[in-house]
Amino acid sequence: MDQGKCIMVVGAHAADAEIMGGATVLKHVNAGWRAVLVHMTPGEKGHRTLSPDEYANVKAREAEAAARALGAECVMLPFRDGELPVSEEAQWAVADVIRERRPDVLVTHWRGSIHRDHRSTSLNVMESLFLARLPAFKRRHPSYGPSKVFFAENWEDAEGFRPDLYLDVSDVFGRYLEAIRSYSLFRGEVASFPYEQWYRGAAEMRGAEGGFARGVALMQAEGRRPLSISNVLL
Repeated sequence: MDQGKCIMVVGAHAADAEIMGGATVLKHVNAGWRAVLVHMTPGEKGHRTLSPDEYANVKAREAEAAARALGAECVMLPFRDGELPVSEEAQWAVADVIRERRPDVLVTHWRGSIHRDHRSTSLNVMESLFLARLPAFKRRHPSYGPSKVFFAENWEDAEGFRPDLYLDVSDVFGRYLEAIRSYSLFRGEVASFPYEQWYRGAAEMRGAEGGFARGVALMQAEGRRPLSISNVLL
């Protein structure tokens, strides 16, 4: 059965996929797409007072709440915060999700990051595409590859990031903020970095560059393309 088009966002930690891709997800959910948020790790080592196990439970609940608010499915992979390997195991974990959920568009981290887990996620996702697409690899689900792959803008992934496409998210930006506030991290209760201020500012800047009130910038994985403006990514 045709389940319609699908967008998948793969983030290093629970919150990354939503923060960098949540507005993009909402645009596509509004257009009738399915959406899948994949977290390589819970991001369980980032709390000042909670143990990793305690914070992992908190992050899992927050991830489910954010996914519901975005109209998306939440998938948590079994890797550990700060210890995400660039490995065949991690690549197959992503490839198997791609084969099962069959996204038309995939969004993930740009590799030019100050965070090792973000770099590892980007590298693992790009390698997973080969494993997902090749029919000779026999897995539980048949081979499949997305039509388009993009890197999202993230404050920690700025080195070498260059926009190829601006997406107008003016109509969903308020709902995006409400969804991302599911995370205590985004609400400023865990880390000192002003996440909401940064992403509000980035949306205004990218909107100004694209000619609308609020926007997000995406970089195409296939190489440089003429700068374009869009409402959906396919």
